[in-house]
Formats: sequence, C-alpha cells, structure tokens
Amino acid sequence: QVQVVESGGGLVQAGGSLRLSCTASGLTFDSYAMGWFRQAPGKEREGVSCIRWSGGSTYYAKSVKGRFTISRDNAKNTLYLQLNSLKPEDTAMYYCAAGPFFPSLSTSQYNYWGQGTQVTVSS
Repeated sequence: QVQVVESGGGLVQAGGSLRLSCTASGLTFDSYAMGWFRQAPGKEREGVSCIRWSGGSTYYAKSVKGRFTISRDNAKNTLYLQLNSLKPEDTAMYYCAAGPFFPSLSTSQYNYWGQGTQVTVSS
C-alpha cells in the first residue's frame, strides 16, 4: 500500500530555517506531482508549493514565494521543502501529498497524503 511520511518539523525562532522531508513508498514516485500543504489550528488546509514529476518545474503560494524552496530526489523517492525566513504565521502542520496534476495547490487533486509534521515558529 502507499505510504507517505513527513519529517523535519520542529520549533524555531522567527527568521530561522527548517528543512522538511517526505518519503513515499508503494507508488511510482516519479510519475506523480508532489505538493506541500499546511493547516493551522482553526483554518482550512492550504497549498504551499508543488513540483512536477521530473522536478523541472515548481509553483509556490504567494505567501511563501521567495522564502520556501521545494525540491525532489526521485532516486530516493523523497520530497523536500526548505523553509527560510520563517514567520510566526508559518506555524502549522505541514503535509506532503502525491497527485497526477501540475501545477495544483488544490487539496482535492491529490490522492495520497502523509500524517504531517508540525512546524512552530516563535516570535
């Protein structure tokens, strides 16, 4: 069965950095677009960034463009998200997902989801 597992979250001060990782198994990783999403308490899940199956194209939400960088290593079935210049408003559970469409930051267009990793940014 498909398994998606995120890691790398934690507590960081404003202005700091984190690197999230996501490994996927049970699927043909390089056939899927991959996305990062986040959900803060009391808010809807929102798309942060996505990357084409080959890794050649990326897309970012306006709120993170210029601060976050998505990448993937298809040989390792792993997706990454580098978070720089973090702000308190970036605090959320971050999720990784796999889907057939690119670009898309719509949760409905992703088929496989991980359980999330918590990112907390203190002011």
